[in-house]
Amino acid sequence: MCGFVGILKNYWDKNLNFKEHVTESIVERNQLIRHRGPDDEGYYEDDYILFGFRRLSIIDIESGHQPFTYNDDQYWMVYNGEVYNYVELRKDLTEKGYEFSTESDTEVIIAMFQEYGVGSFEKLRGMFAILIWDKRNQTLYGARDRFGIKPLYYKEGQNGVYFASEKKSLLSKDGEAINREALQHYLSFQYVPEPYSMNEKINKIEPGHYFVKPIDAKLTFHCYFQATFEPVQQDKKLLTNKIKDVLFDSVSVHMRSDVPVGAFLSGGIDSSLVVAMAKEFNPNIKTFSVGFKQEGYSEIDVAKETAESLGVENYSYIISPEEFIAELPKIMWHLDDPLADPACVPLYFVAKEAKKHVKVVLSGEGADELFGGYNIYREPESLKVFQFTPKVIKRILSKVAQVIPEGVKGKSFLERGTQPLEKRYIGNAKMFEENDKKNVLKIHQDNISYQQITLPLYQSVGSENLVNQMQYIDIHTWLRGDILLKADRMTMAHSLELRVPFLDKEVFDIARQLPVNQKIAEGTTKHLLRSSARGIVPDHVLDRKKLGFPVPIRHWLKNELNGWARTLISESQTSDILDKKVIIELLEDHCKGKADNSRKLWTILMFMLWHQIYIENKFDTEKFISKRKQIAI
Repeated sequence: MCGFVGILKNYWDKNLNFKEHVTESIVERNQLIRHRGPDDEGYYEDDYILFGFRRLSIIDIESGHQPFTYNDDQYWMVYNGEVYNYVELRKDLTEKGYEFSTESDTEVIIAMFQEYGVGSFEKLRGMFAILIWDKRNQTLYGARDRFGIKPLYYKEGQNGVYFASEKKSLLSKDGEAINREALQHYLSFQYVPEPYSMNEKINKIEPGHYFVKPIDAKLTFHCYFQATFEPVQQDKKLLTNKIKDVLFDSVSVHMRSDVPVGAFLSGGIDSSLVVAMAKEFNPNIKTFSVGFKQEGYSEIDVAKETAESLGVENYSYIISPEEFIAELPKIMWHLDDPLADPACVPLYFVAKEAKKHVKVVLSGEGADELFGGYNIYREPESLKVFQFTPKVIKRILSKVAQVIPEGVKGKSFLERGTQPLEKRYIGNAKMFEENDKKNVLKIHQDNISYQQITLPLYQSVGSENLVNQMQYIDIHTWLRGDILLKADRMTMAHSLELRVPFLDKEVFDIARQLPVNQKIAEGTTKHLLRSSARGIVPDHVLDRKKLGFPVPIRHWLKNELNGWARTLISESQTSDILDKKVIIELLEDHCKGKADNSRKLWTILMFMLWHQIYIENKFDTEKFISKRKQIAI
């Protein structure tokens, strides 16, 4: 696990000293992400390329030192992640005549590239962001894993292309302009959807894609993976056995490490199943949980009961409103872009607690998206009656829904039932409607809509079952833009490696085959996964509603956080972007109980906090950076 920075020049000027003009810059940029790799540092440069690298040592540091060279210096590589099938891949390559000087997955990846070229990326089982410089052919290649577990940003400039594990390493000293299109999307999704970032010139390499950049040609992107579904009607018992087998295998390979491995544990089935399976390979595995004092916002008791039933240690931590607010600026600095999912805060604190004991943790991200775990996936069944309603009646009911006051029972049902899925579902979270954004934003671009993000996705799966369509949308938006973003950043903030066994190449190959009527069945979600977990996970977990990492912001914005929110709104230098009068009205209505505006308010407040850090430079970000001696190159 690590972080890196790379610069590819578009040309070589013999009168321009590359080292003098760029090396100092890349060292500074690399130091900004030292939290991603506090154990080792390395650099490489030639006439066209410059790599900076930081490493968190999980397996023998000497064998995986980067930048890594191969084939008589033809290839140079920096790589962030873990490839779990590297032992098997190395065996295959050895049979083809390859020889290896290390035991690292790093050398296997670059040998795979020599053998298969860009076709090697789809053979990798794991999480990764990779840059490979072919010095002989003067071409840079890069790739990101299937689901987007590991990040990879890029920025094209006049003199070349810059790449980095985190966006902060690509920001210019003069600042970067806000991407107004990304801001409008953020207000819909509560995150900046990929490939955008909140800054105009910086974007992300999308998951399941690789790129090719010769020094004398344009940067081109190519897709090597899409998370499509192909349901196959199979016997339920056969499917549950397949799920169990592939998950045990995935957990096993995800535990490969030379350092202690722990696990996050909430009160739900996903993390409990991961822990139960992990215990089979390490009976002494430690688990970690967090919660709040506010009633209904903590799963610590359930997590402790689960840990006791499984016979594993559990460490828990109660988060106070005061430390919640105190850590928010640092959390936002690590996120790079505004994220309005309050769950990132407890994730930050549980990672902080885990780091005291282990260097690697397992977690349950991805189970809901792959196995059909969100309650919203039951919506098509509840709206089934509208499939048989004539179009003219639907139009009448839609107009009736428009005049029904907000909060009146039945309004939402009619609105959802009379709209096609692609117009009502944009993923697991939907903050502001398009008309609401016009009220909040001082400058609203009417030609920009969230459907610009979702419509191409719907066009790819328009003929599939509605539940599979929803899963497809979530995997390609919510999962990468919210779930995995906060998972990576909140753990890396503490130099802790997070591994997600559900988001595995082999696991997905089974999940994509599951019929909808066996995923959403018997009045519940994740039906087949629950069936697979029975007898492995304690019974008290299987049929209860999962809270995850809930945060009491609805209560706190009325009380403990009210003063903080008002001060942030007042001091934020965003009056040219946002209508503060409208925002104050949202807060007043929320405090008076007229409406629950907590999520909308949090979306705005997180943008304001991000603006203070990255645009106004209000905070001394040096205090956010863990200090470590620089290594000269």
